[in-house]
Amino acid sequence: MSTILLSTVASVFRQLLQPIPPFTWFGLGISTLDIGAALRLCVVLRQLREMGLQNHQKTLREDNGGKQIEETSYAKSIATTFVVVYGGEAIMNPWLGVSPSFVFSPVVPSLYAALTLLVEQLPWVPTMSLKTELPLSLFDGLTRAVLLCQLIPPIVTTHSQPSIASSPWALILASLVTANGGFFFVNLFSMLQPTGWALTTPAELQAYGWTTADLWCAPVTTALYALLTHAQPFWADLHALFAAQAAPFWEKAPLMGDAEALSSETARAACAVFLAGLFATRTVRNFGGPFLKELRGEKKKVIRSKVDGRRLTLKTKTQ
Repeated sequence: MSTILLSTVASVFRQLLQPIPPFTWFGLGISTLDIGAALRLCVVLRQLREMGLQNHQKTLREDNGGKQIEETSYAKSIATTFVVVYGGEAIMNPWLGVSPSFVFSPVVPSLYAALTLLVEQLPWVPTMSLKTELPLSLFDGLTRAVLLCQLIPPIVTTHSQPSIASSPWALILASLVTANGGFFFVNLFSMLQPTGWALTTPAELQAYGWTTADLWCAPVTTALYALLTHAQPFWADLHALFAAQAAPFWEKAPLMGDAEALSSETARAACAVFLAGLFATRTVRNFGGPFLKELRGEKKKVIRSKVDGRRLTLKTKTQ
């Protein structure tokens, strides 16, 4: 991986993580990245709610029945945001004997609540598409790297019990549960559905749900960060093993060919590049098809057969 690229990403991190006014006037360490990550999450949650509403309305038209739509509630939206943000650590931290972060200060919860209200008041938010999600996937890589490299690992590596502090399993498990626990409960209770909360099988437990990028990228990224920084003795030994195996083929490998630990900033930048590439690939896979059809000027036209009344889908080119 290019040293120039990693240096650039590390410099971007330093700029975005600087506390900004007016929060600094009150001694609060809220940064540009904190504001951007919170706003991005609130917008995504509203987009998902609107997608659920559109799908439900389509089902009502086709089936001519079904559950009624529940009235919109700001308290429900804020509660859903809190579950996404704090659900994972509320489950994992007590097992490690650590209090969740929202116990110590109301600043960050208040920030998420205020931004949720702001986003819900907006008359319109853009729908998810390649043109909007592809640039934001790079930003998502930065914000997710902070969570998986800077916020979660110290909970384990600085633990008072040596058996936990040196356990790679505890580190991976903490990353998996903390990063994904919130959305797991949101899906479990259908919190984003317009018909109200109800128990259902979460997407993560459905067929091939384990292939979801957000699910497995958390432990993989934390493991990569621990490997590069030697966060625990296990990862230092594993890095040395990889370096020894790569030596005959890689005379001077940028990351794996040298068993010396990287700085936390450089390792975090490498993880951010990995996550940005992963999220960009996912975005192209999910939204690339419709975007290419739009470029070609194609659209779908749905008609019904005159013979049996069945729906037919034809592609026509606009002039």
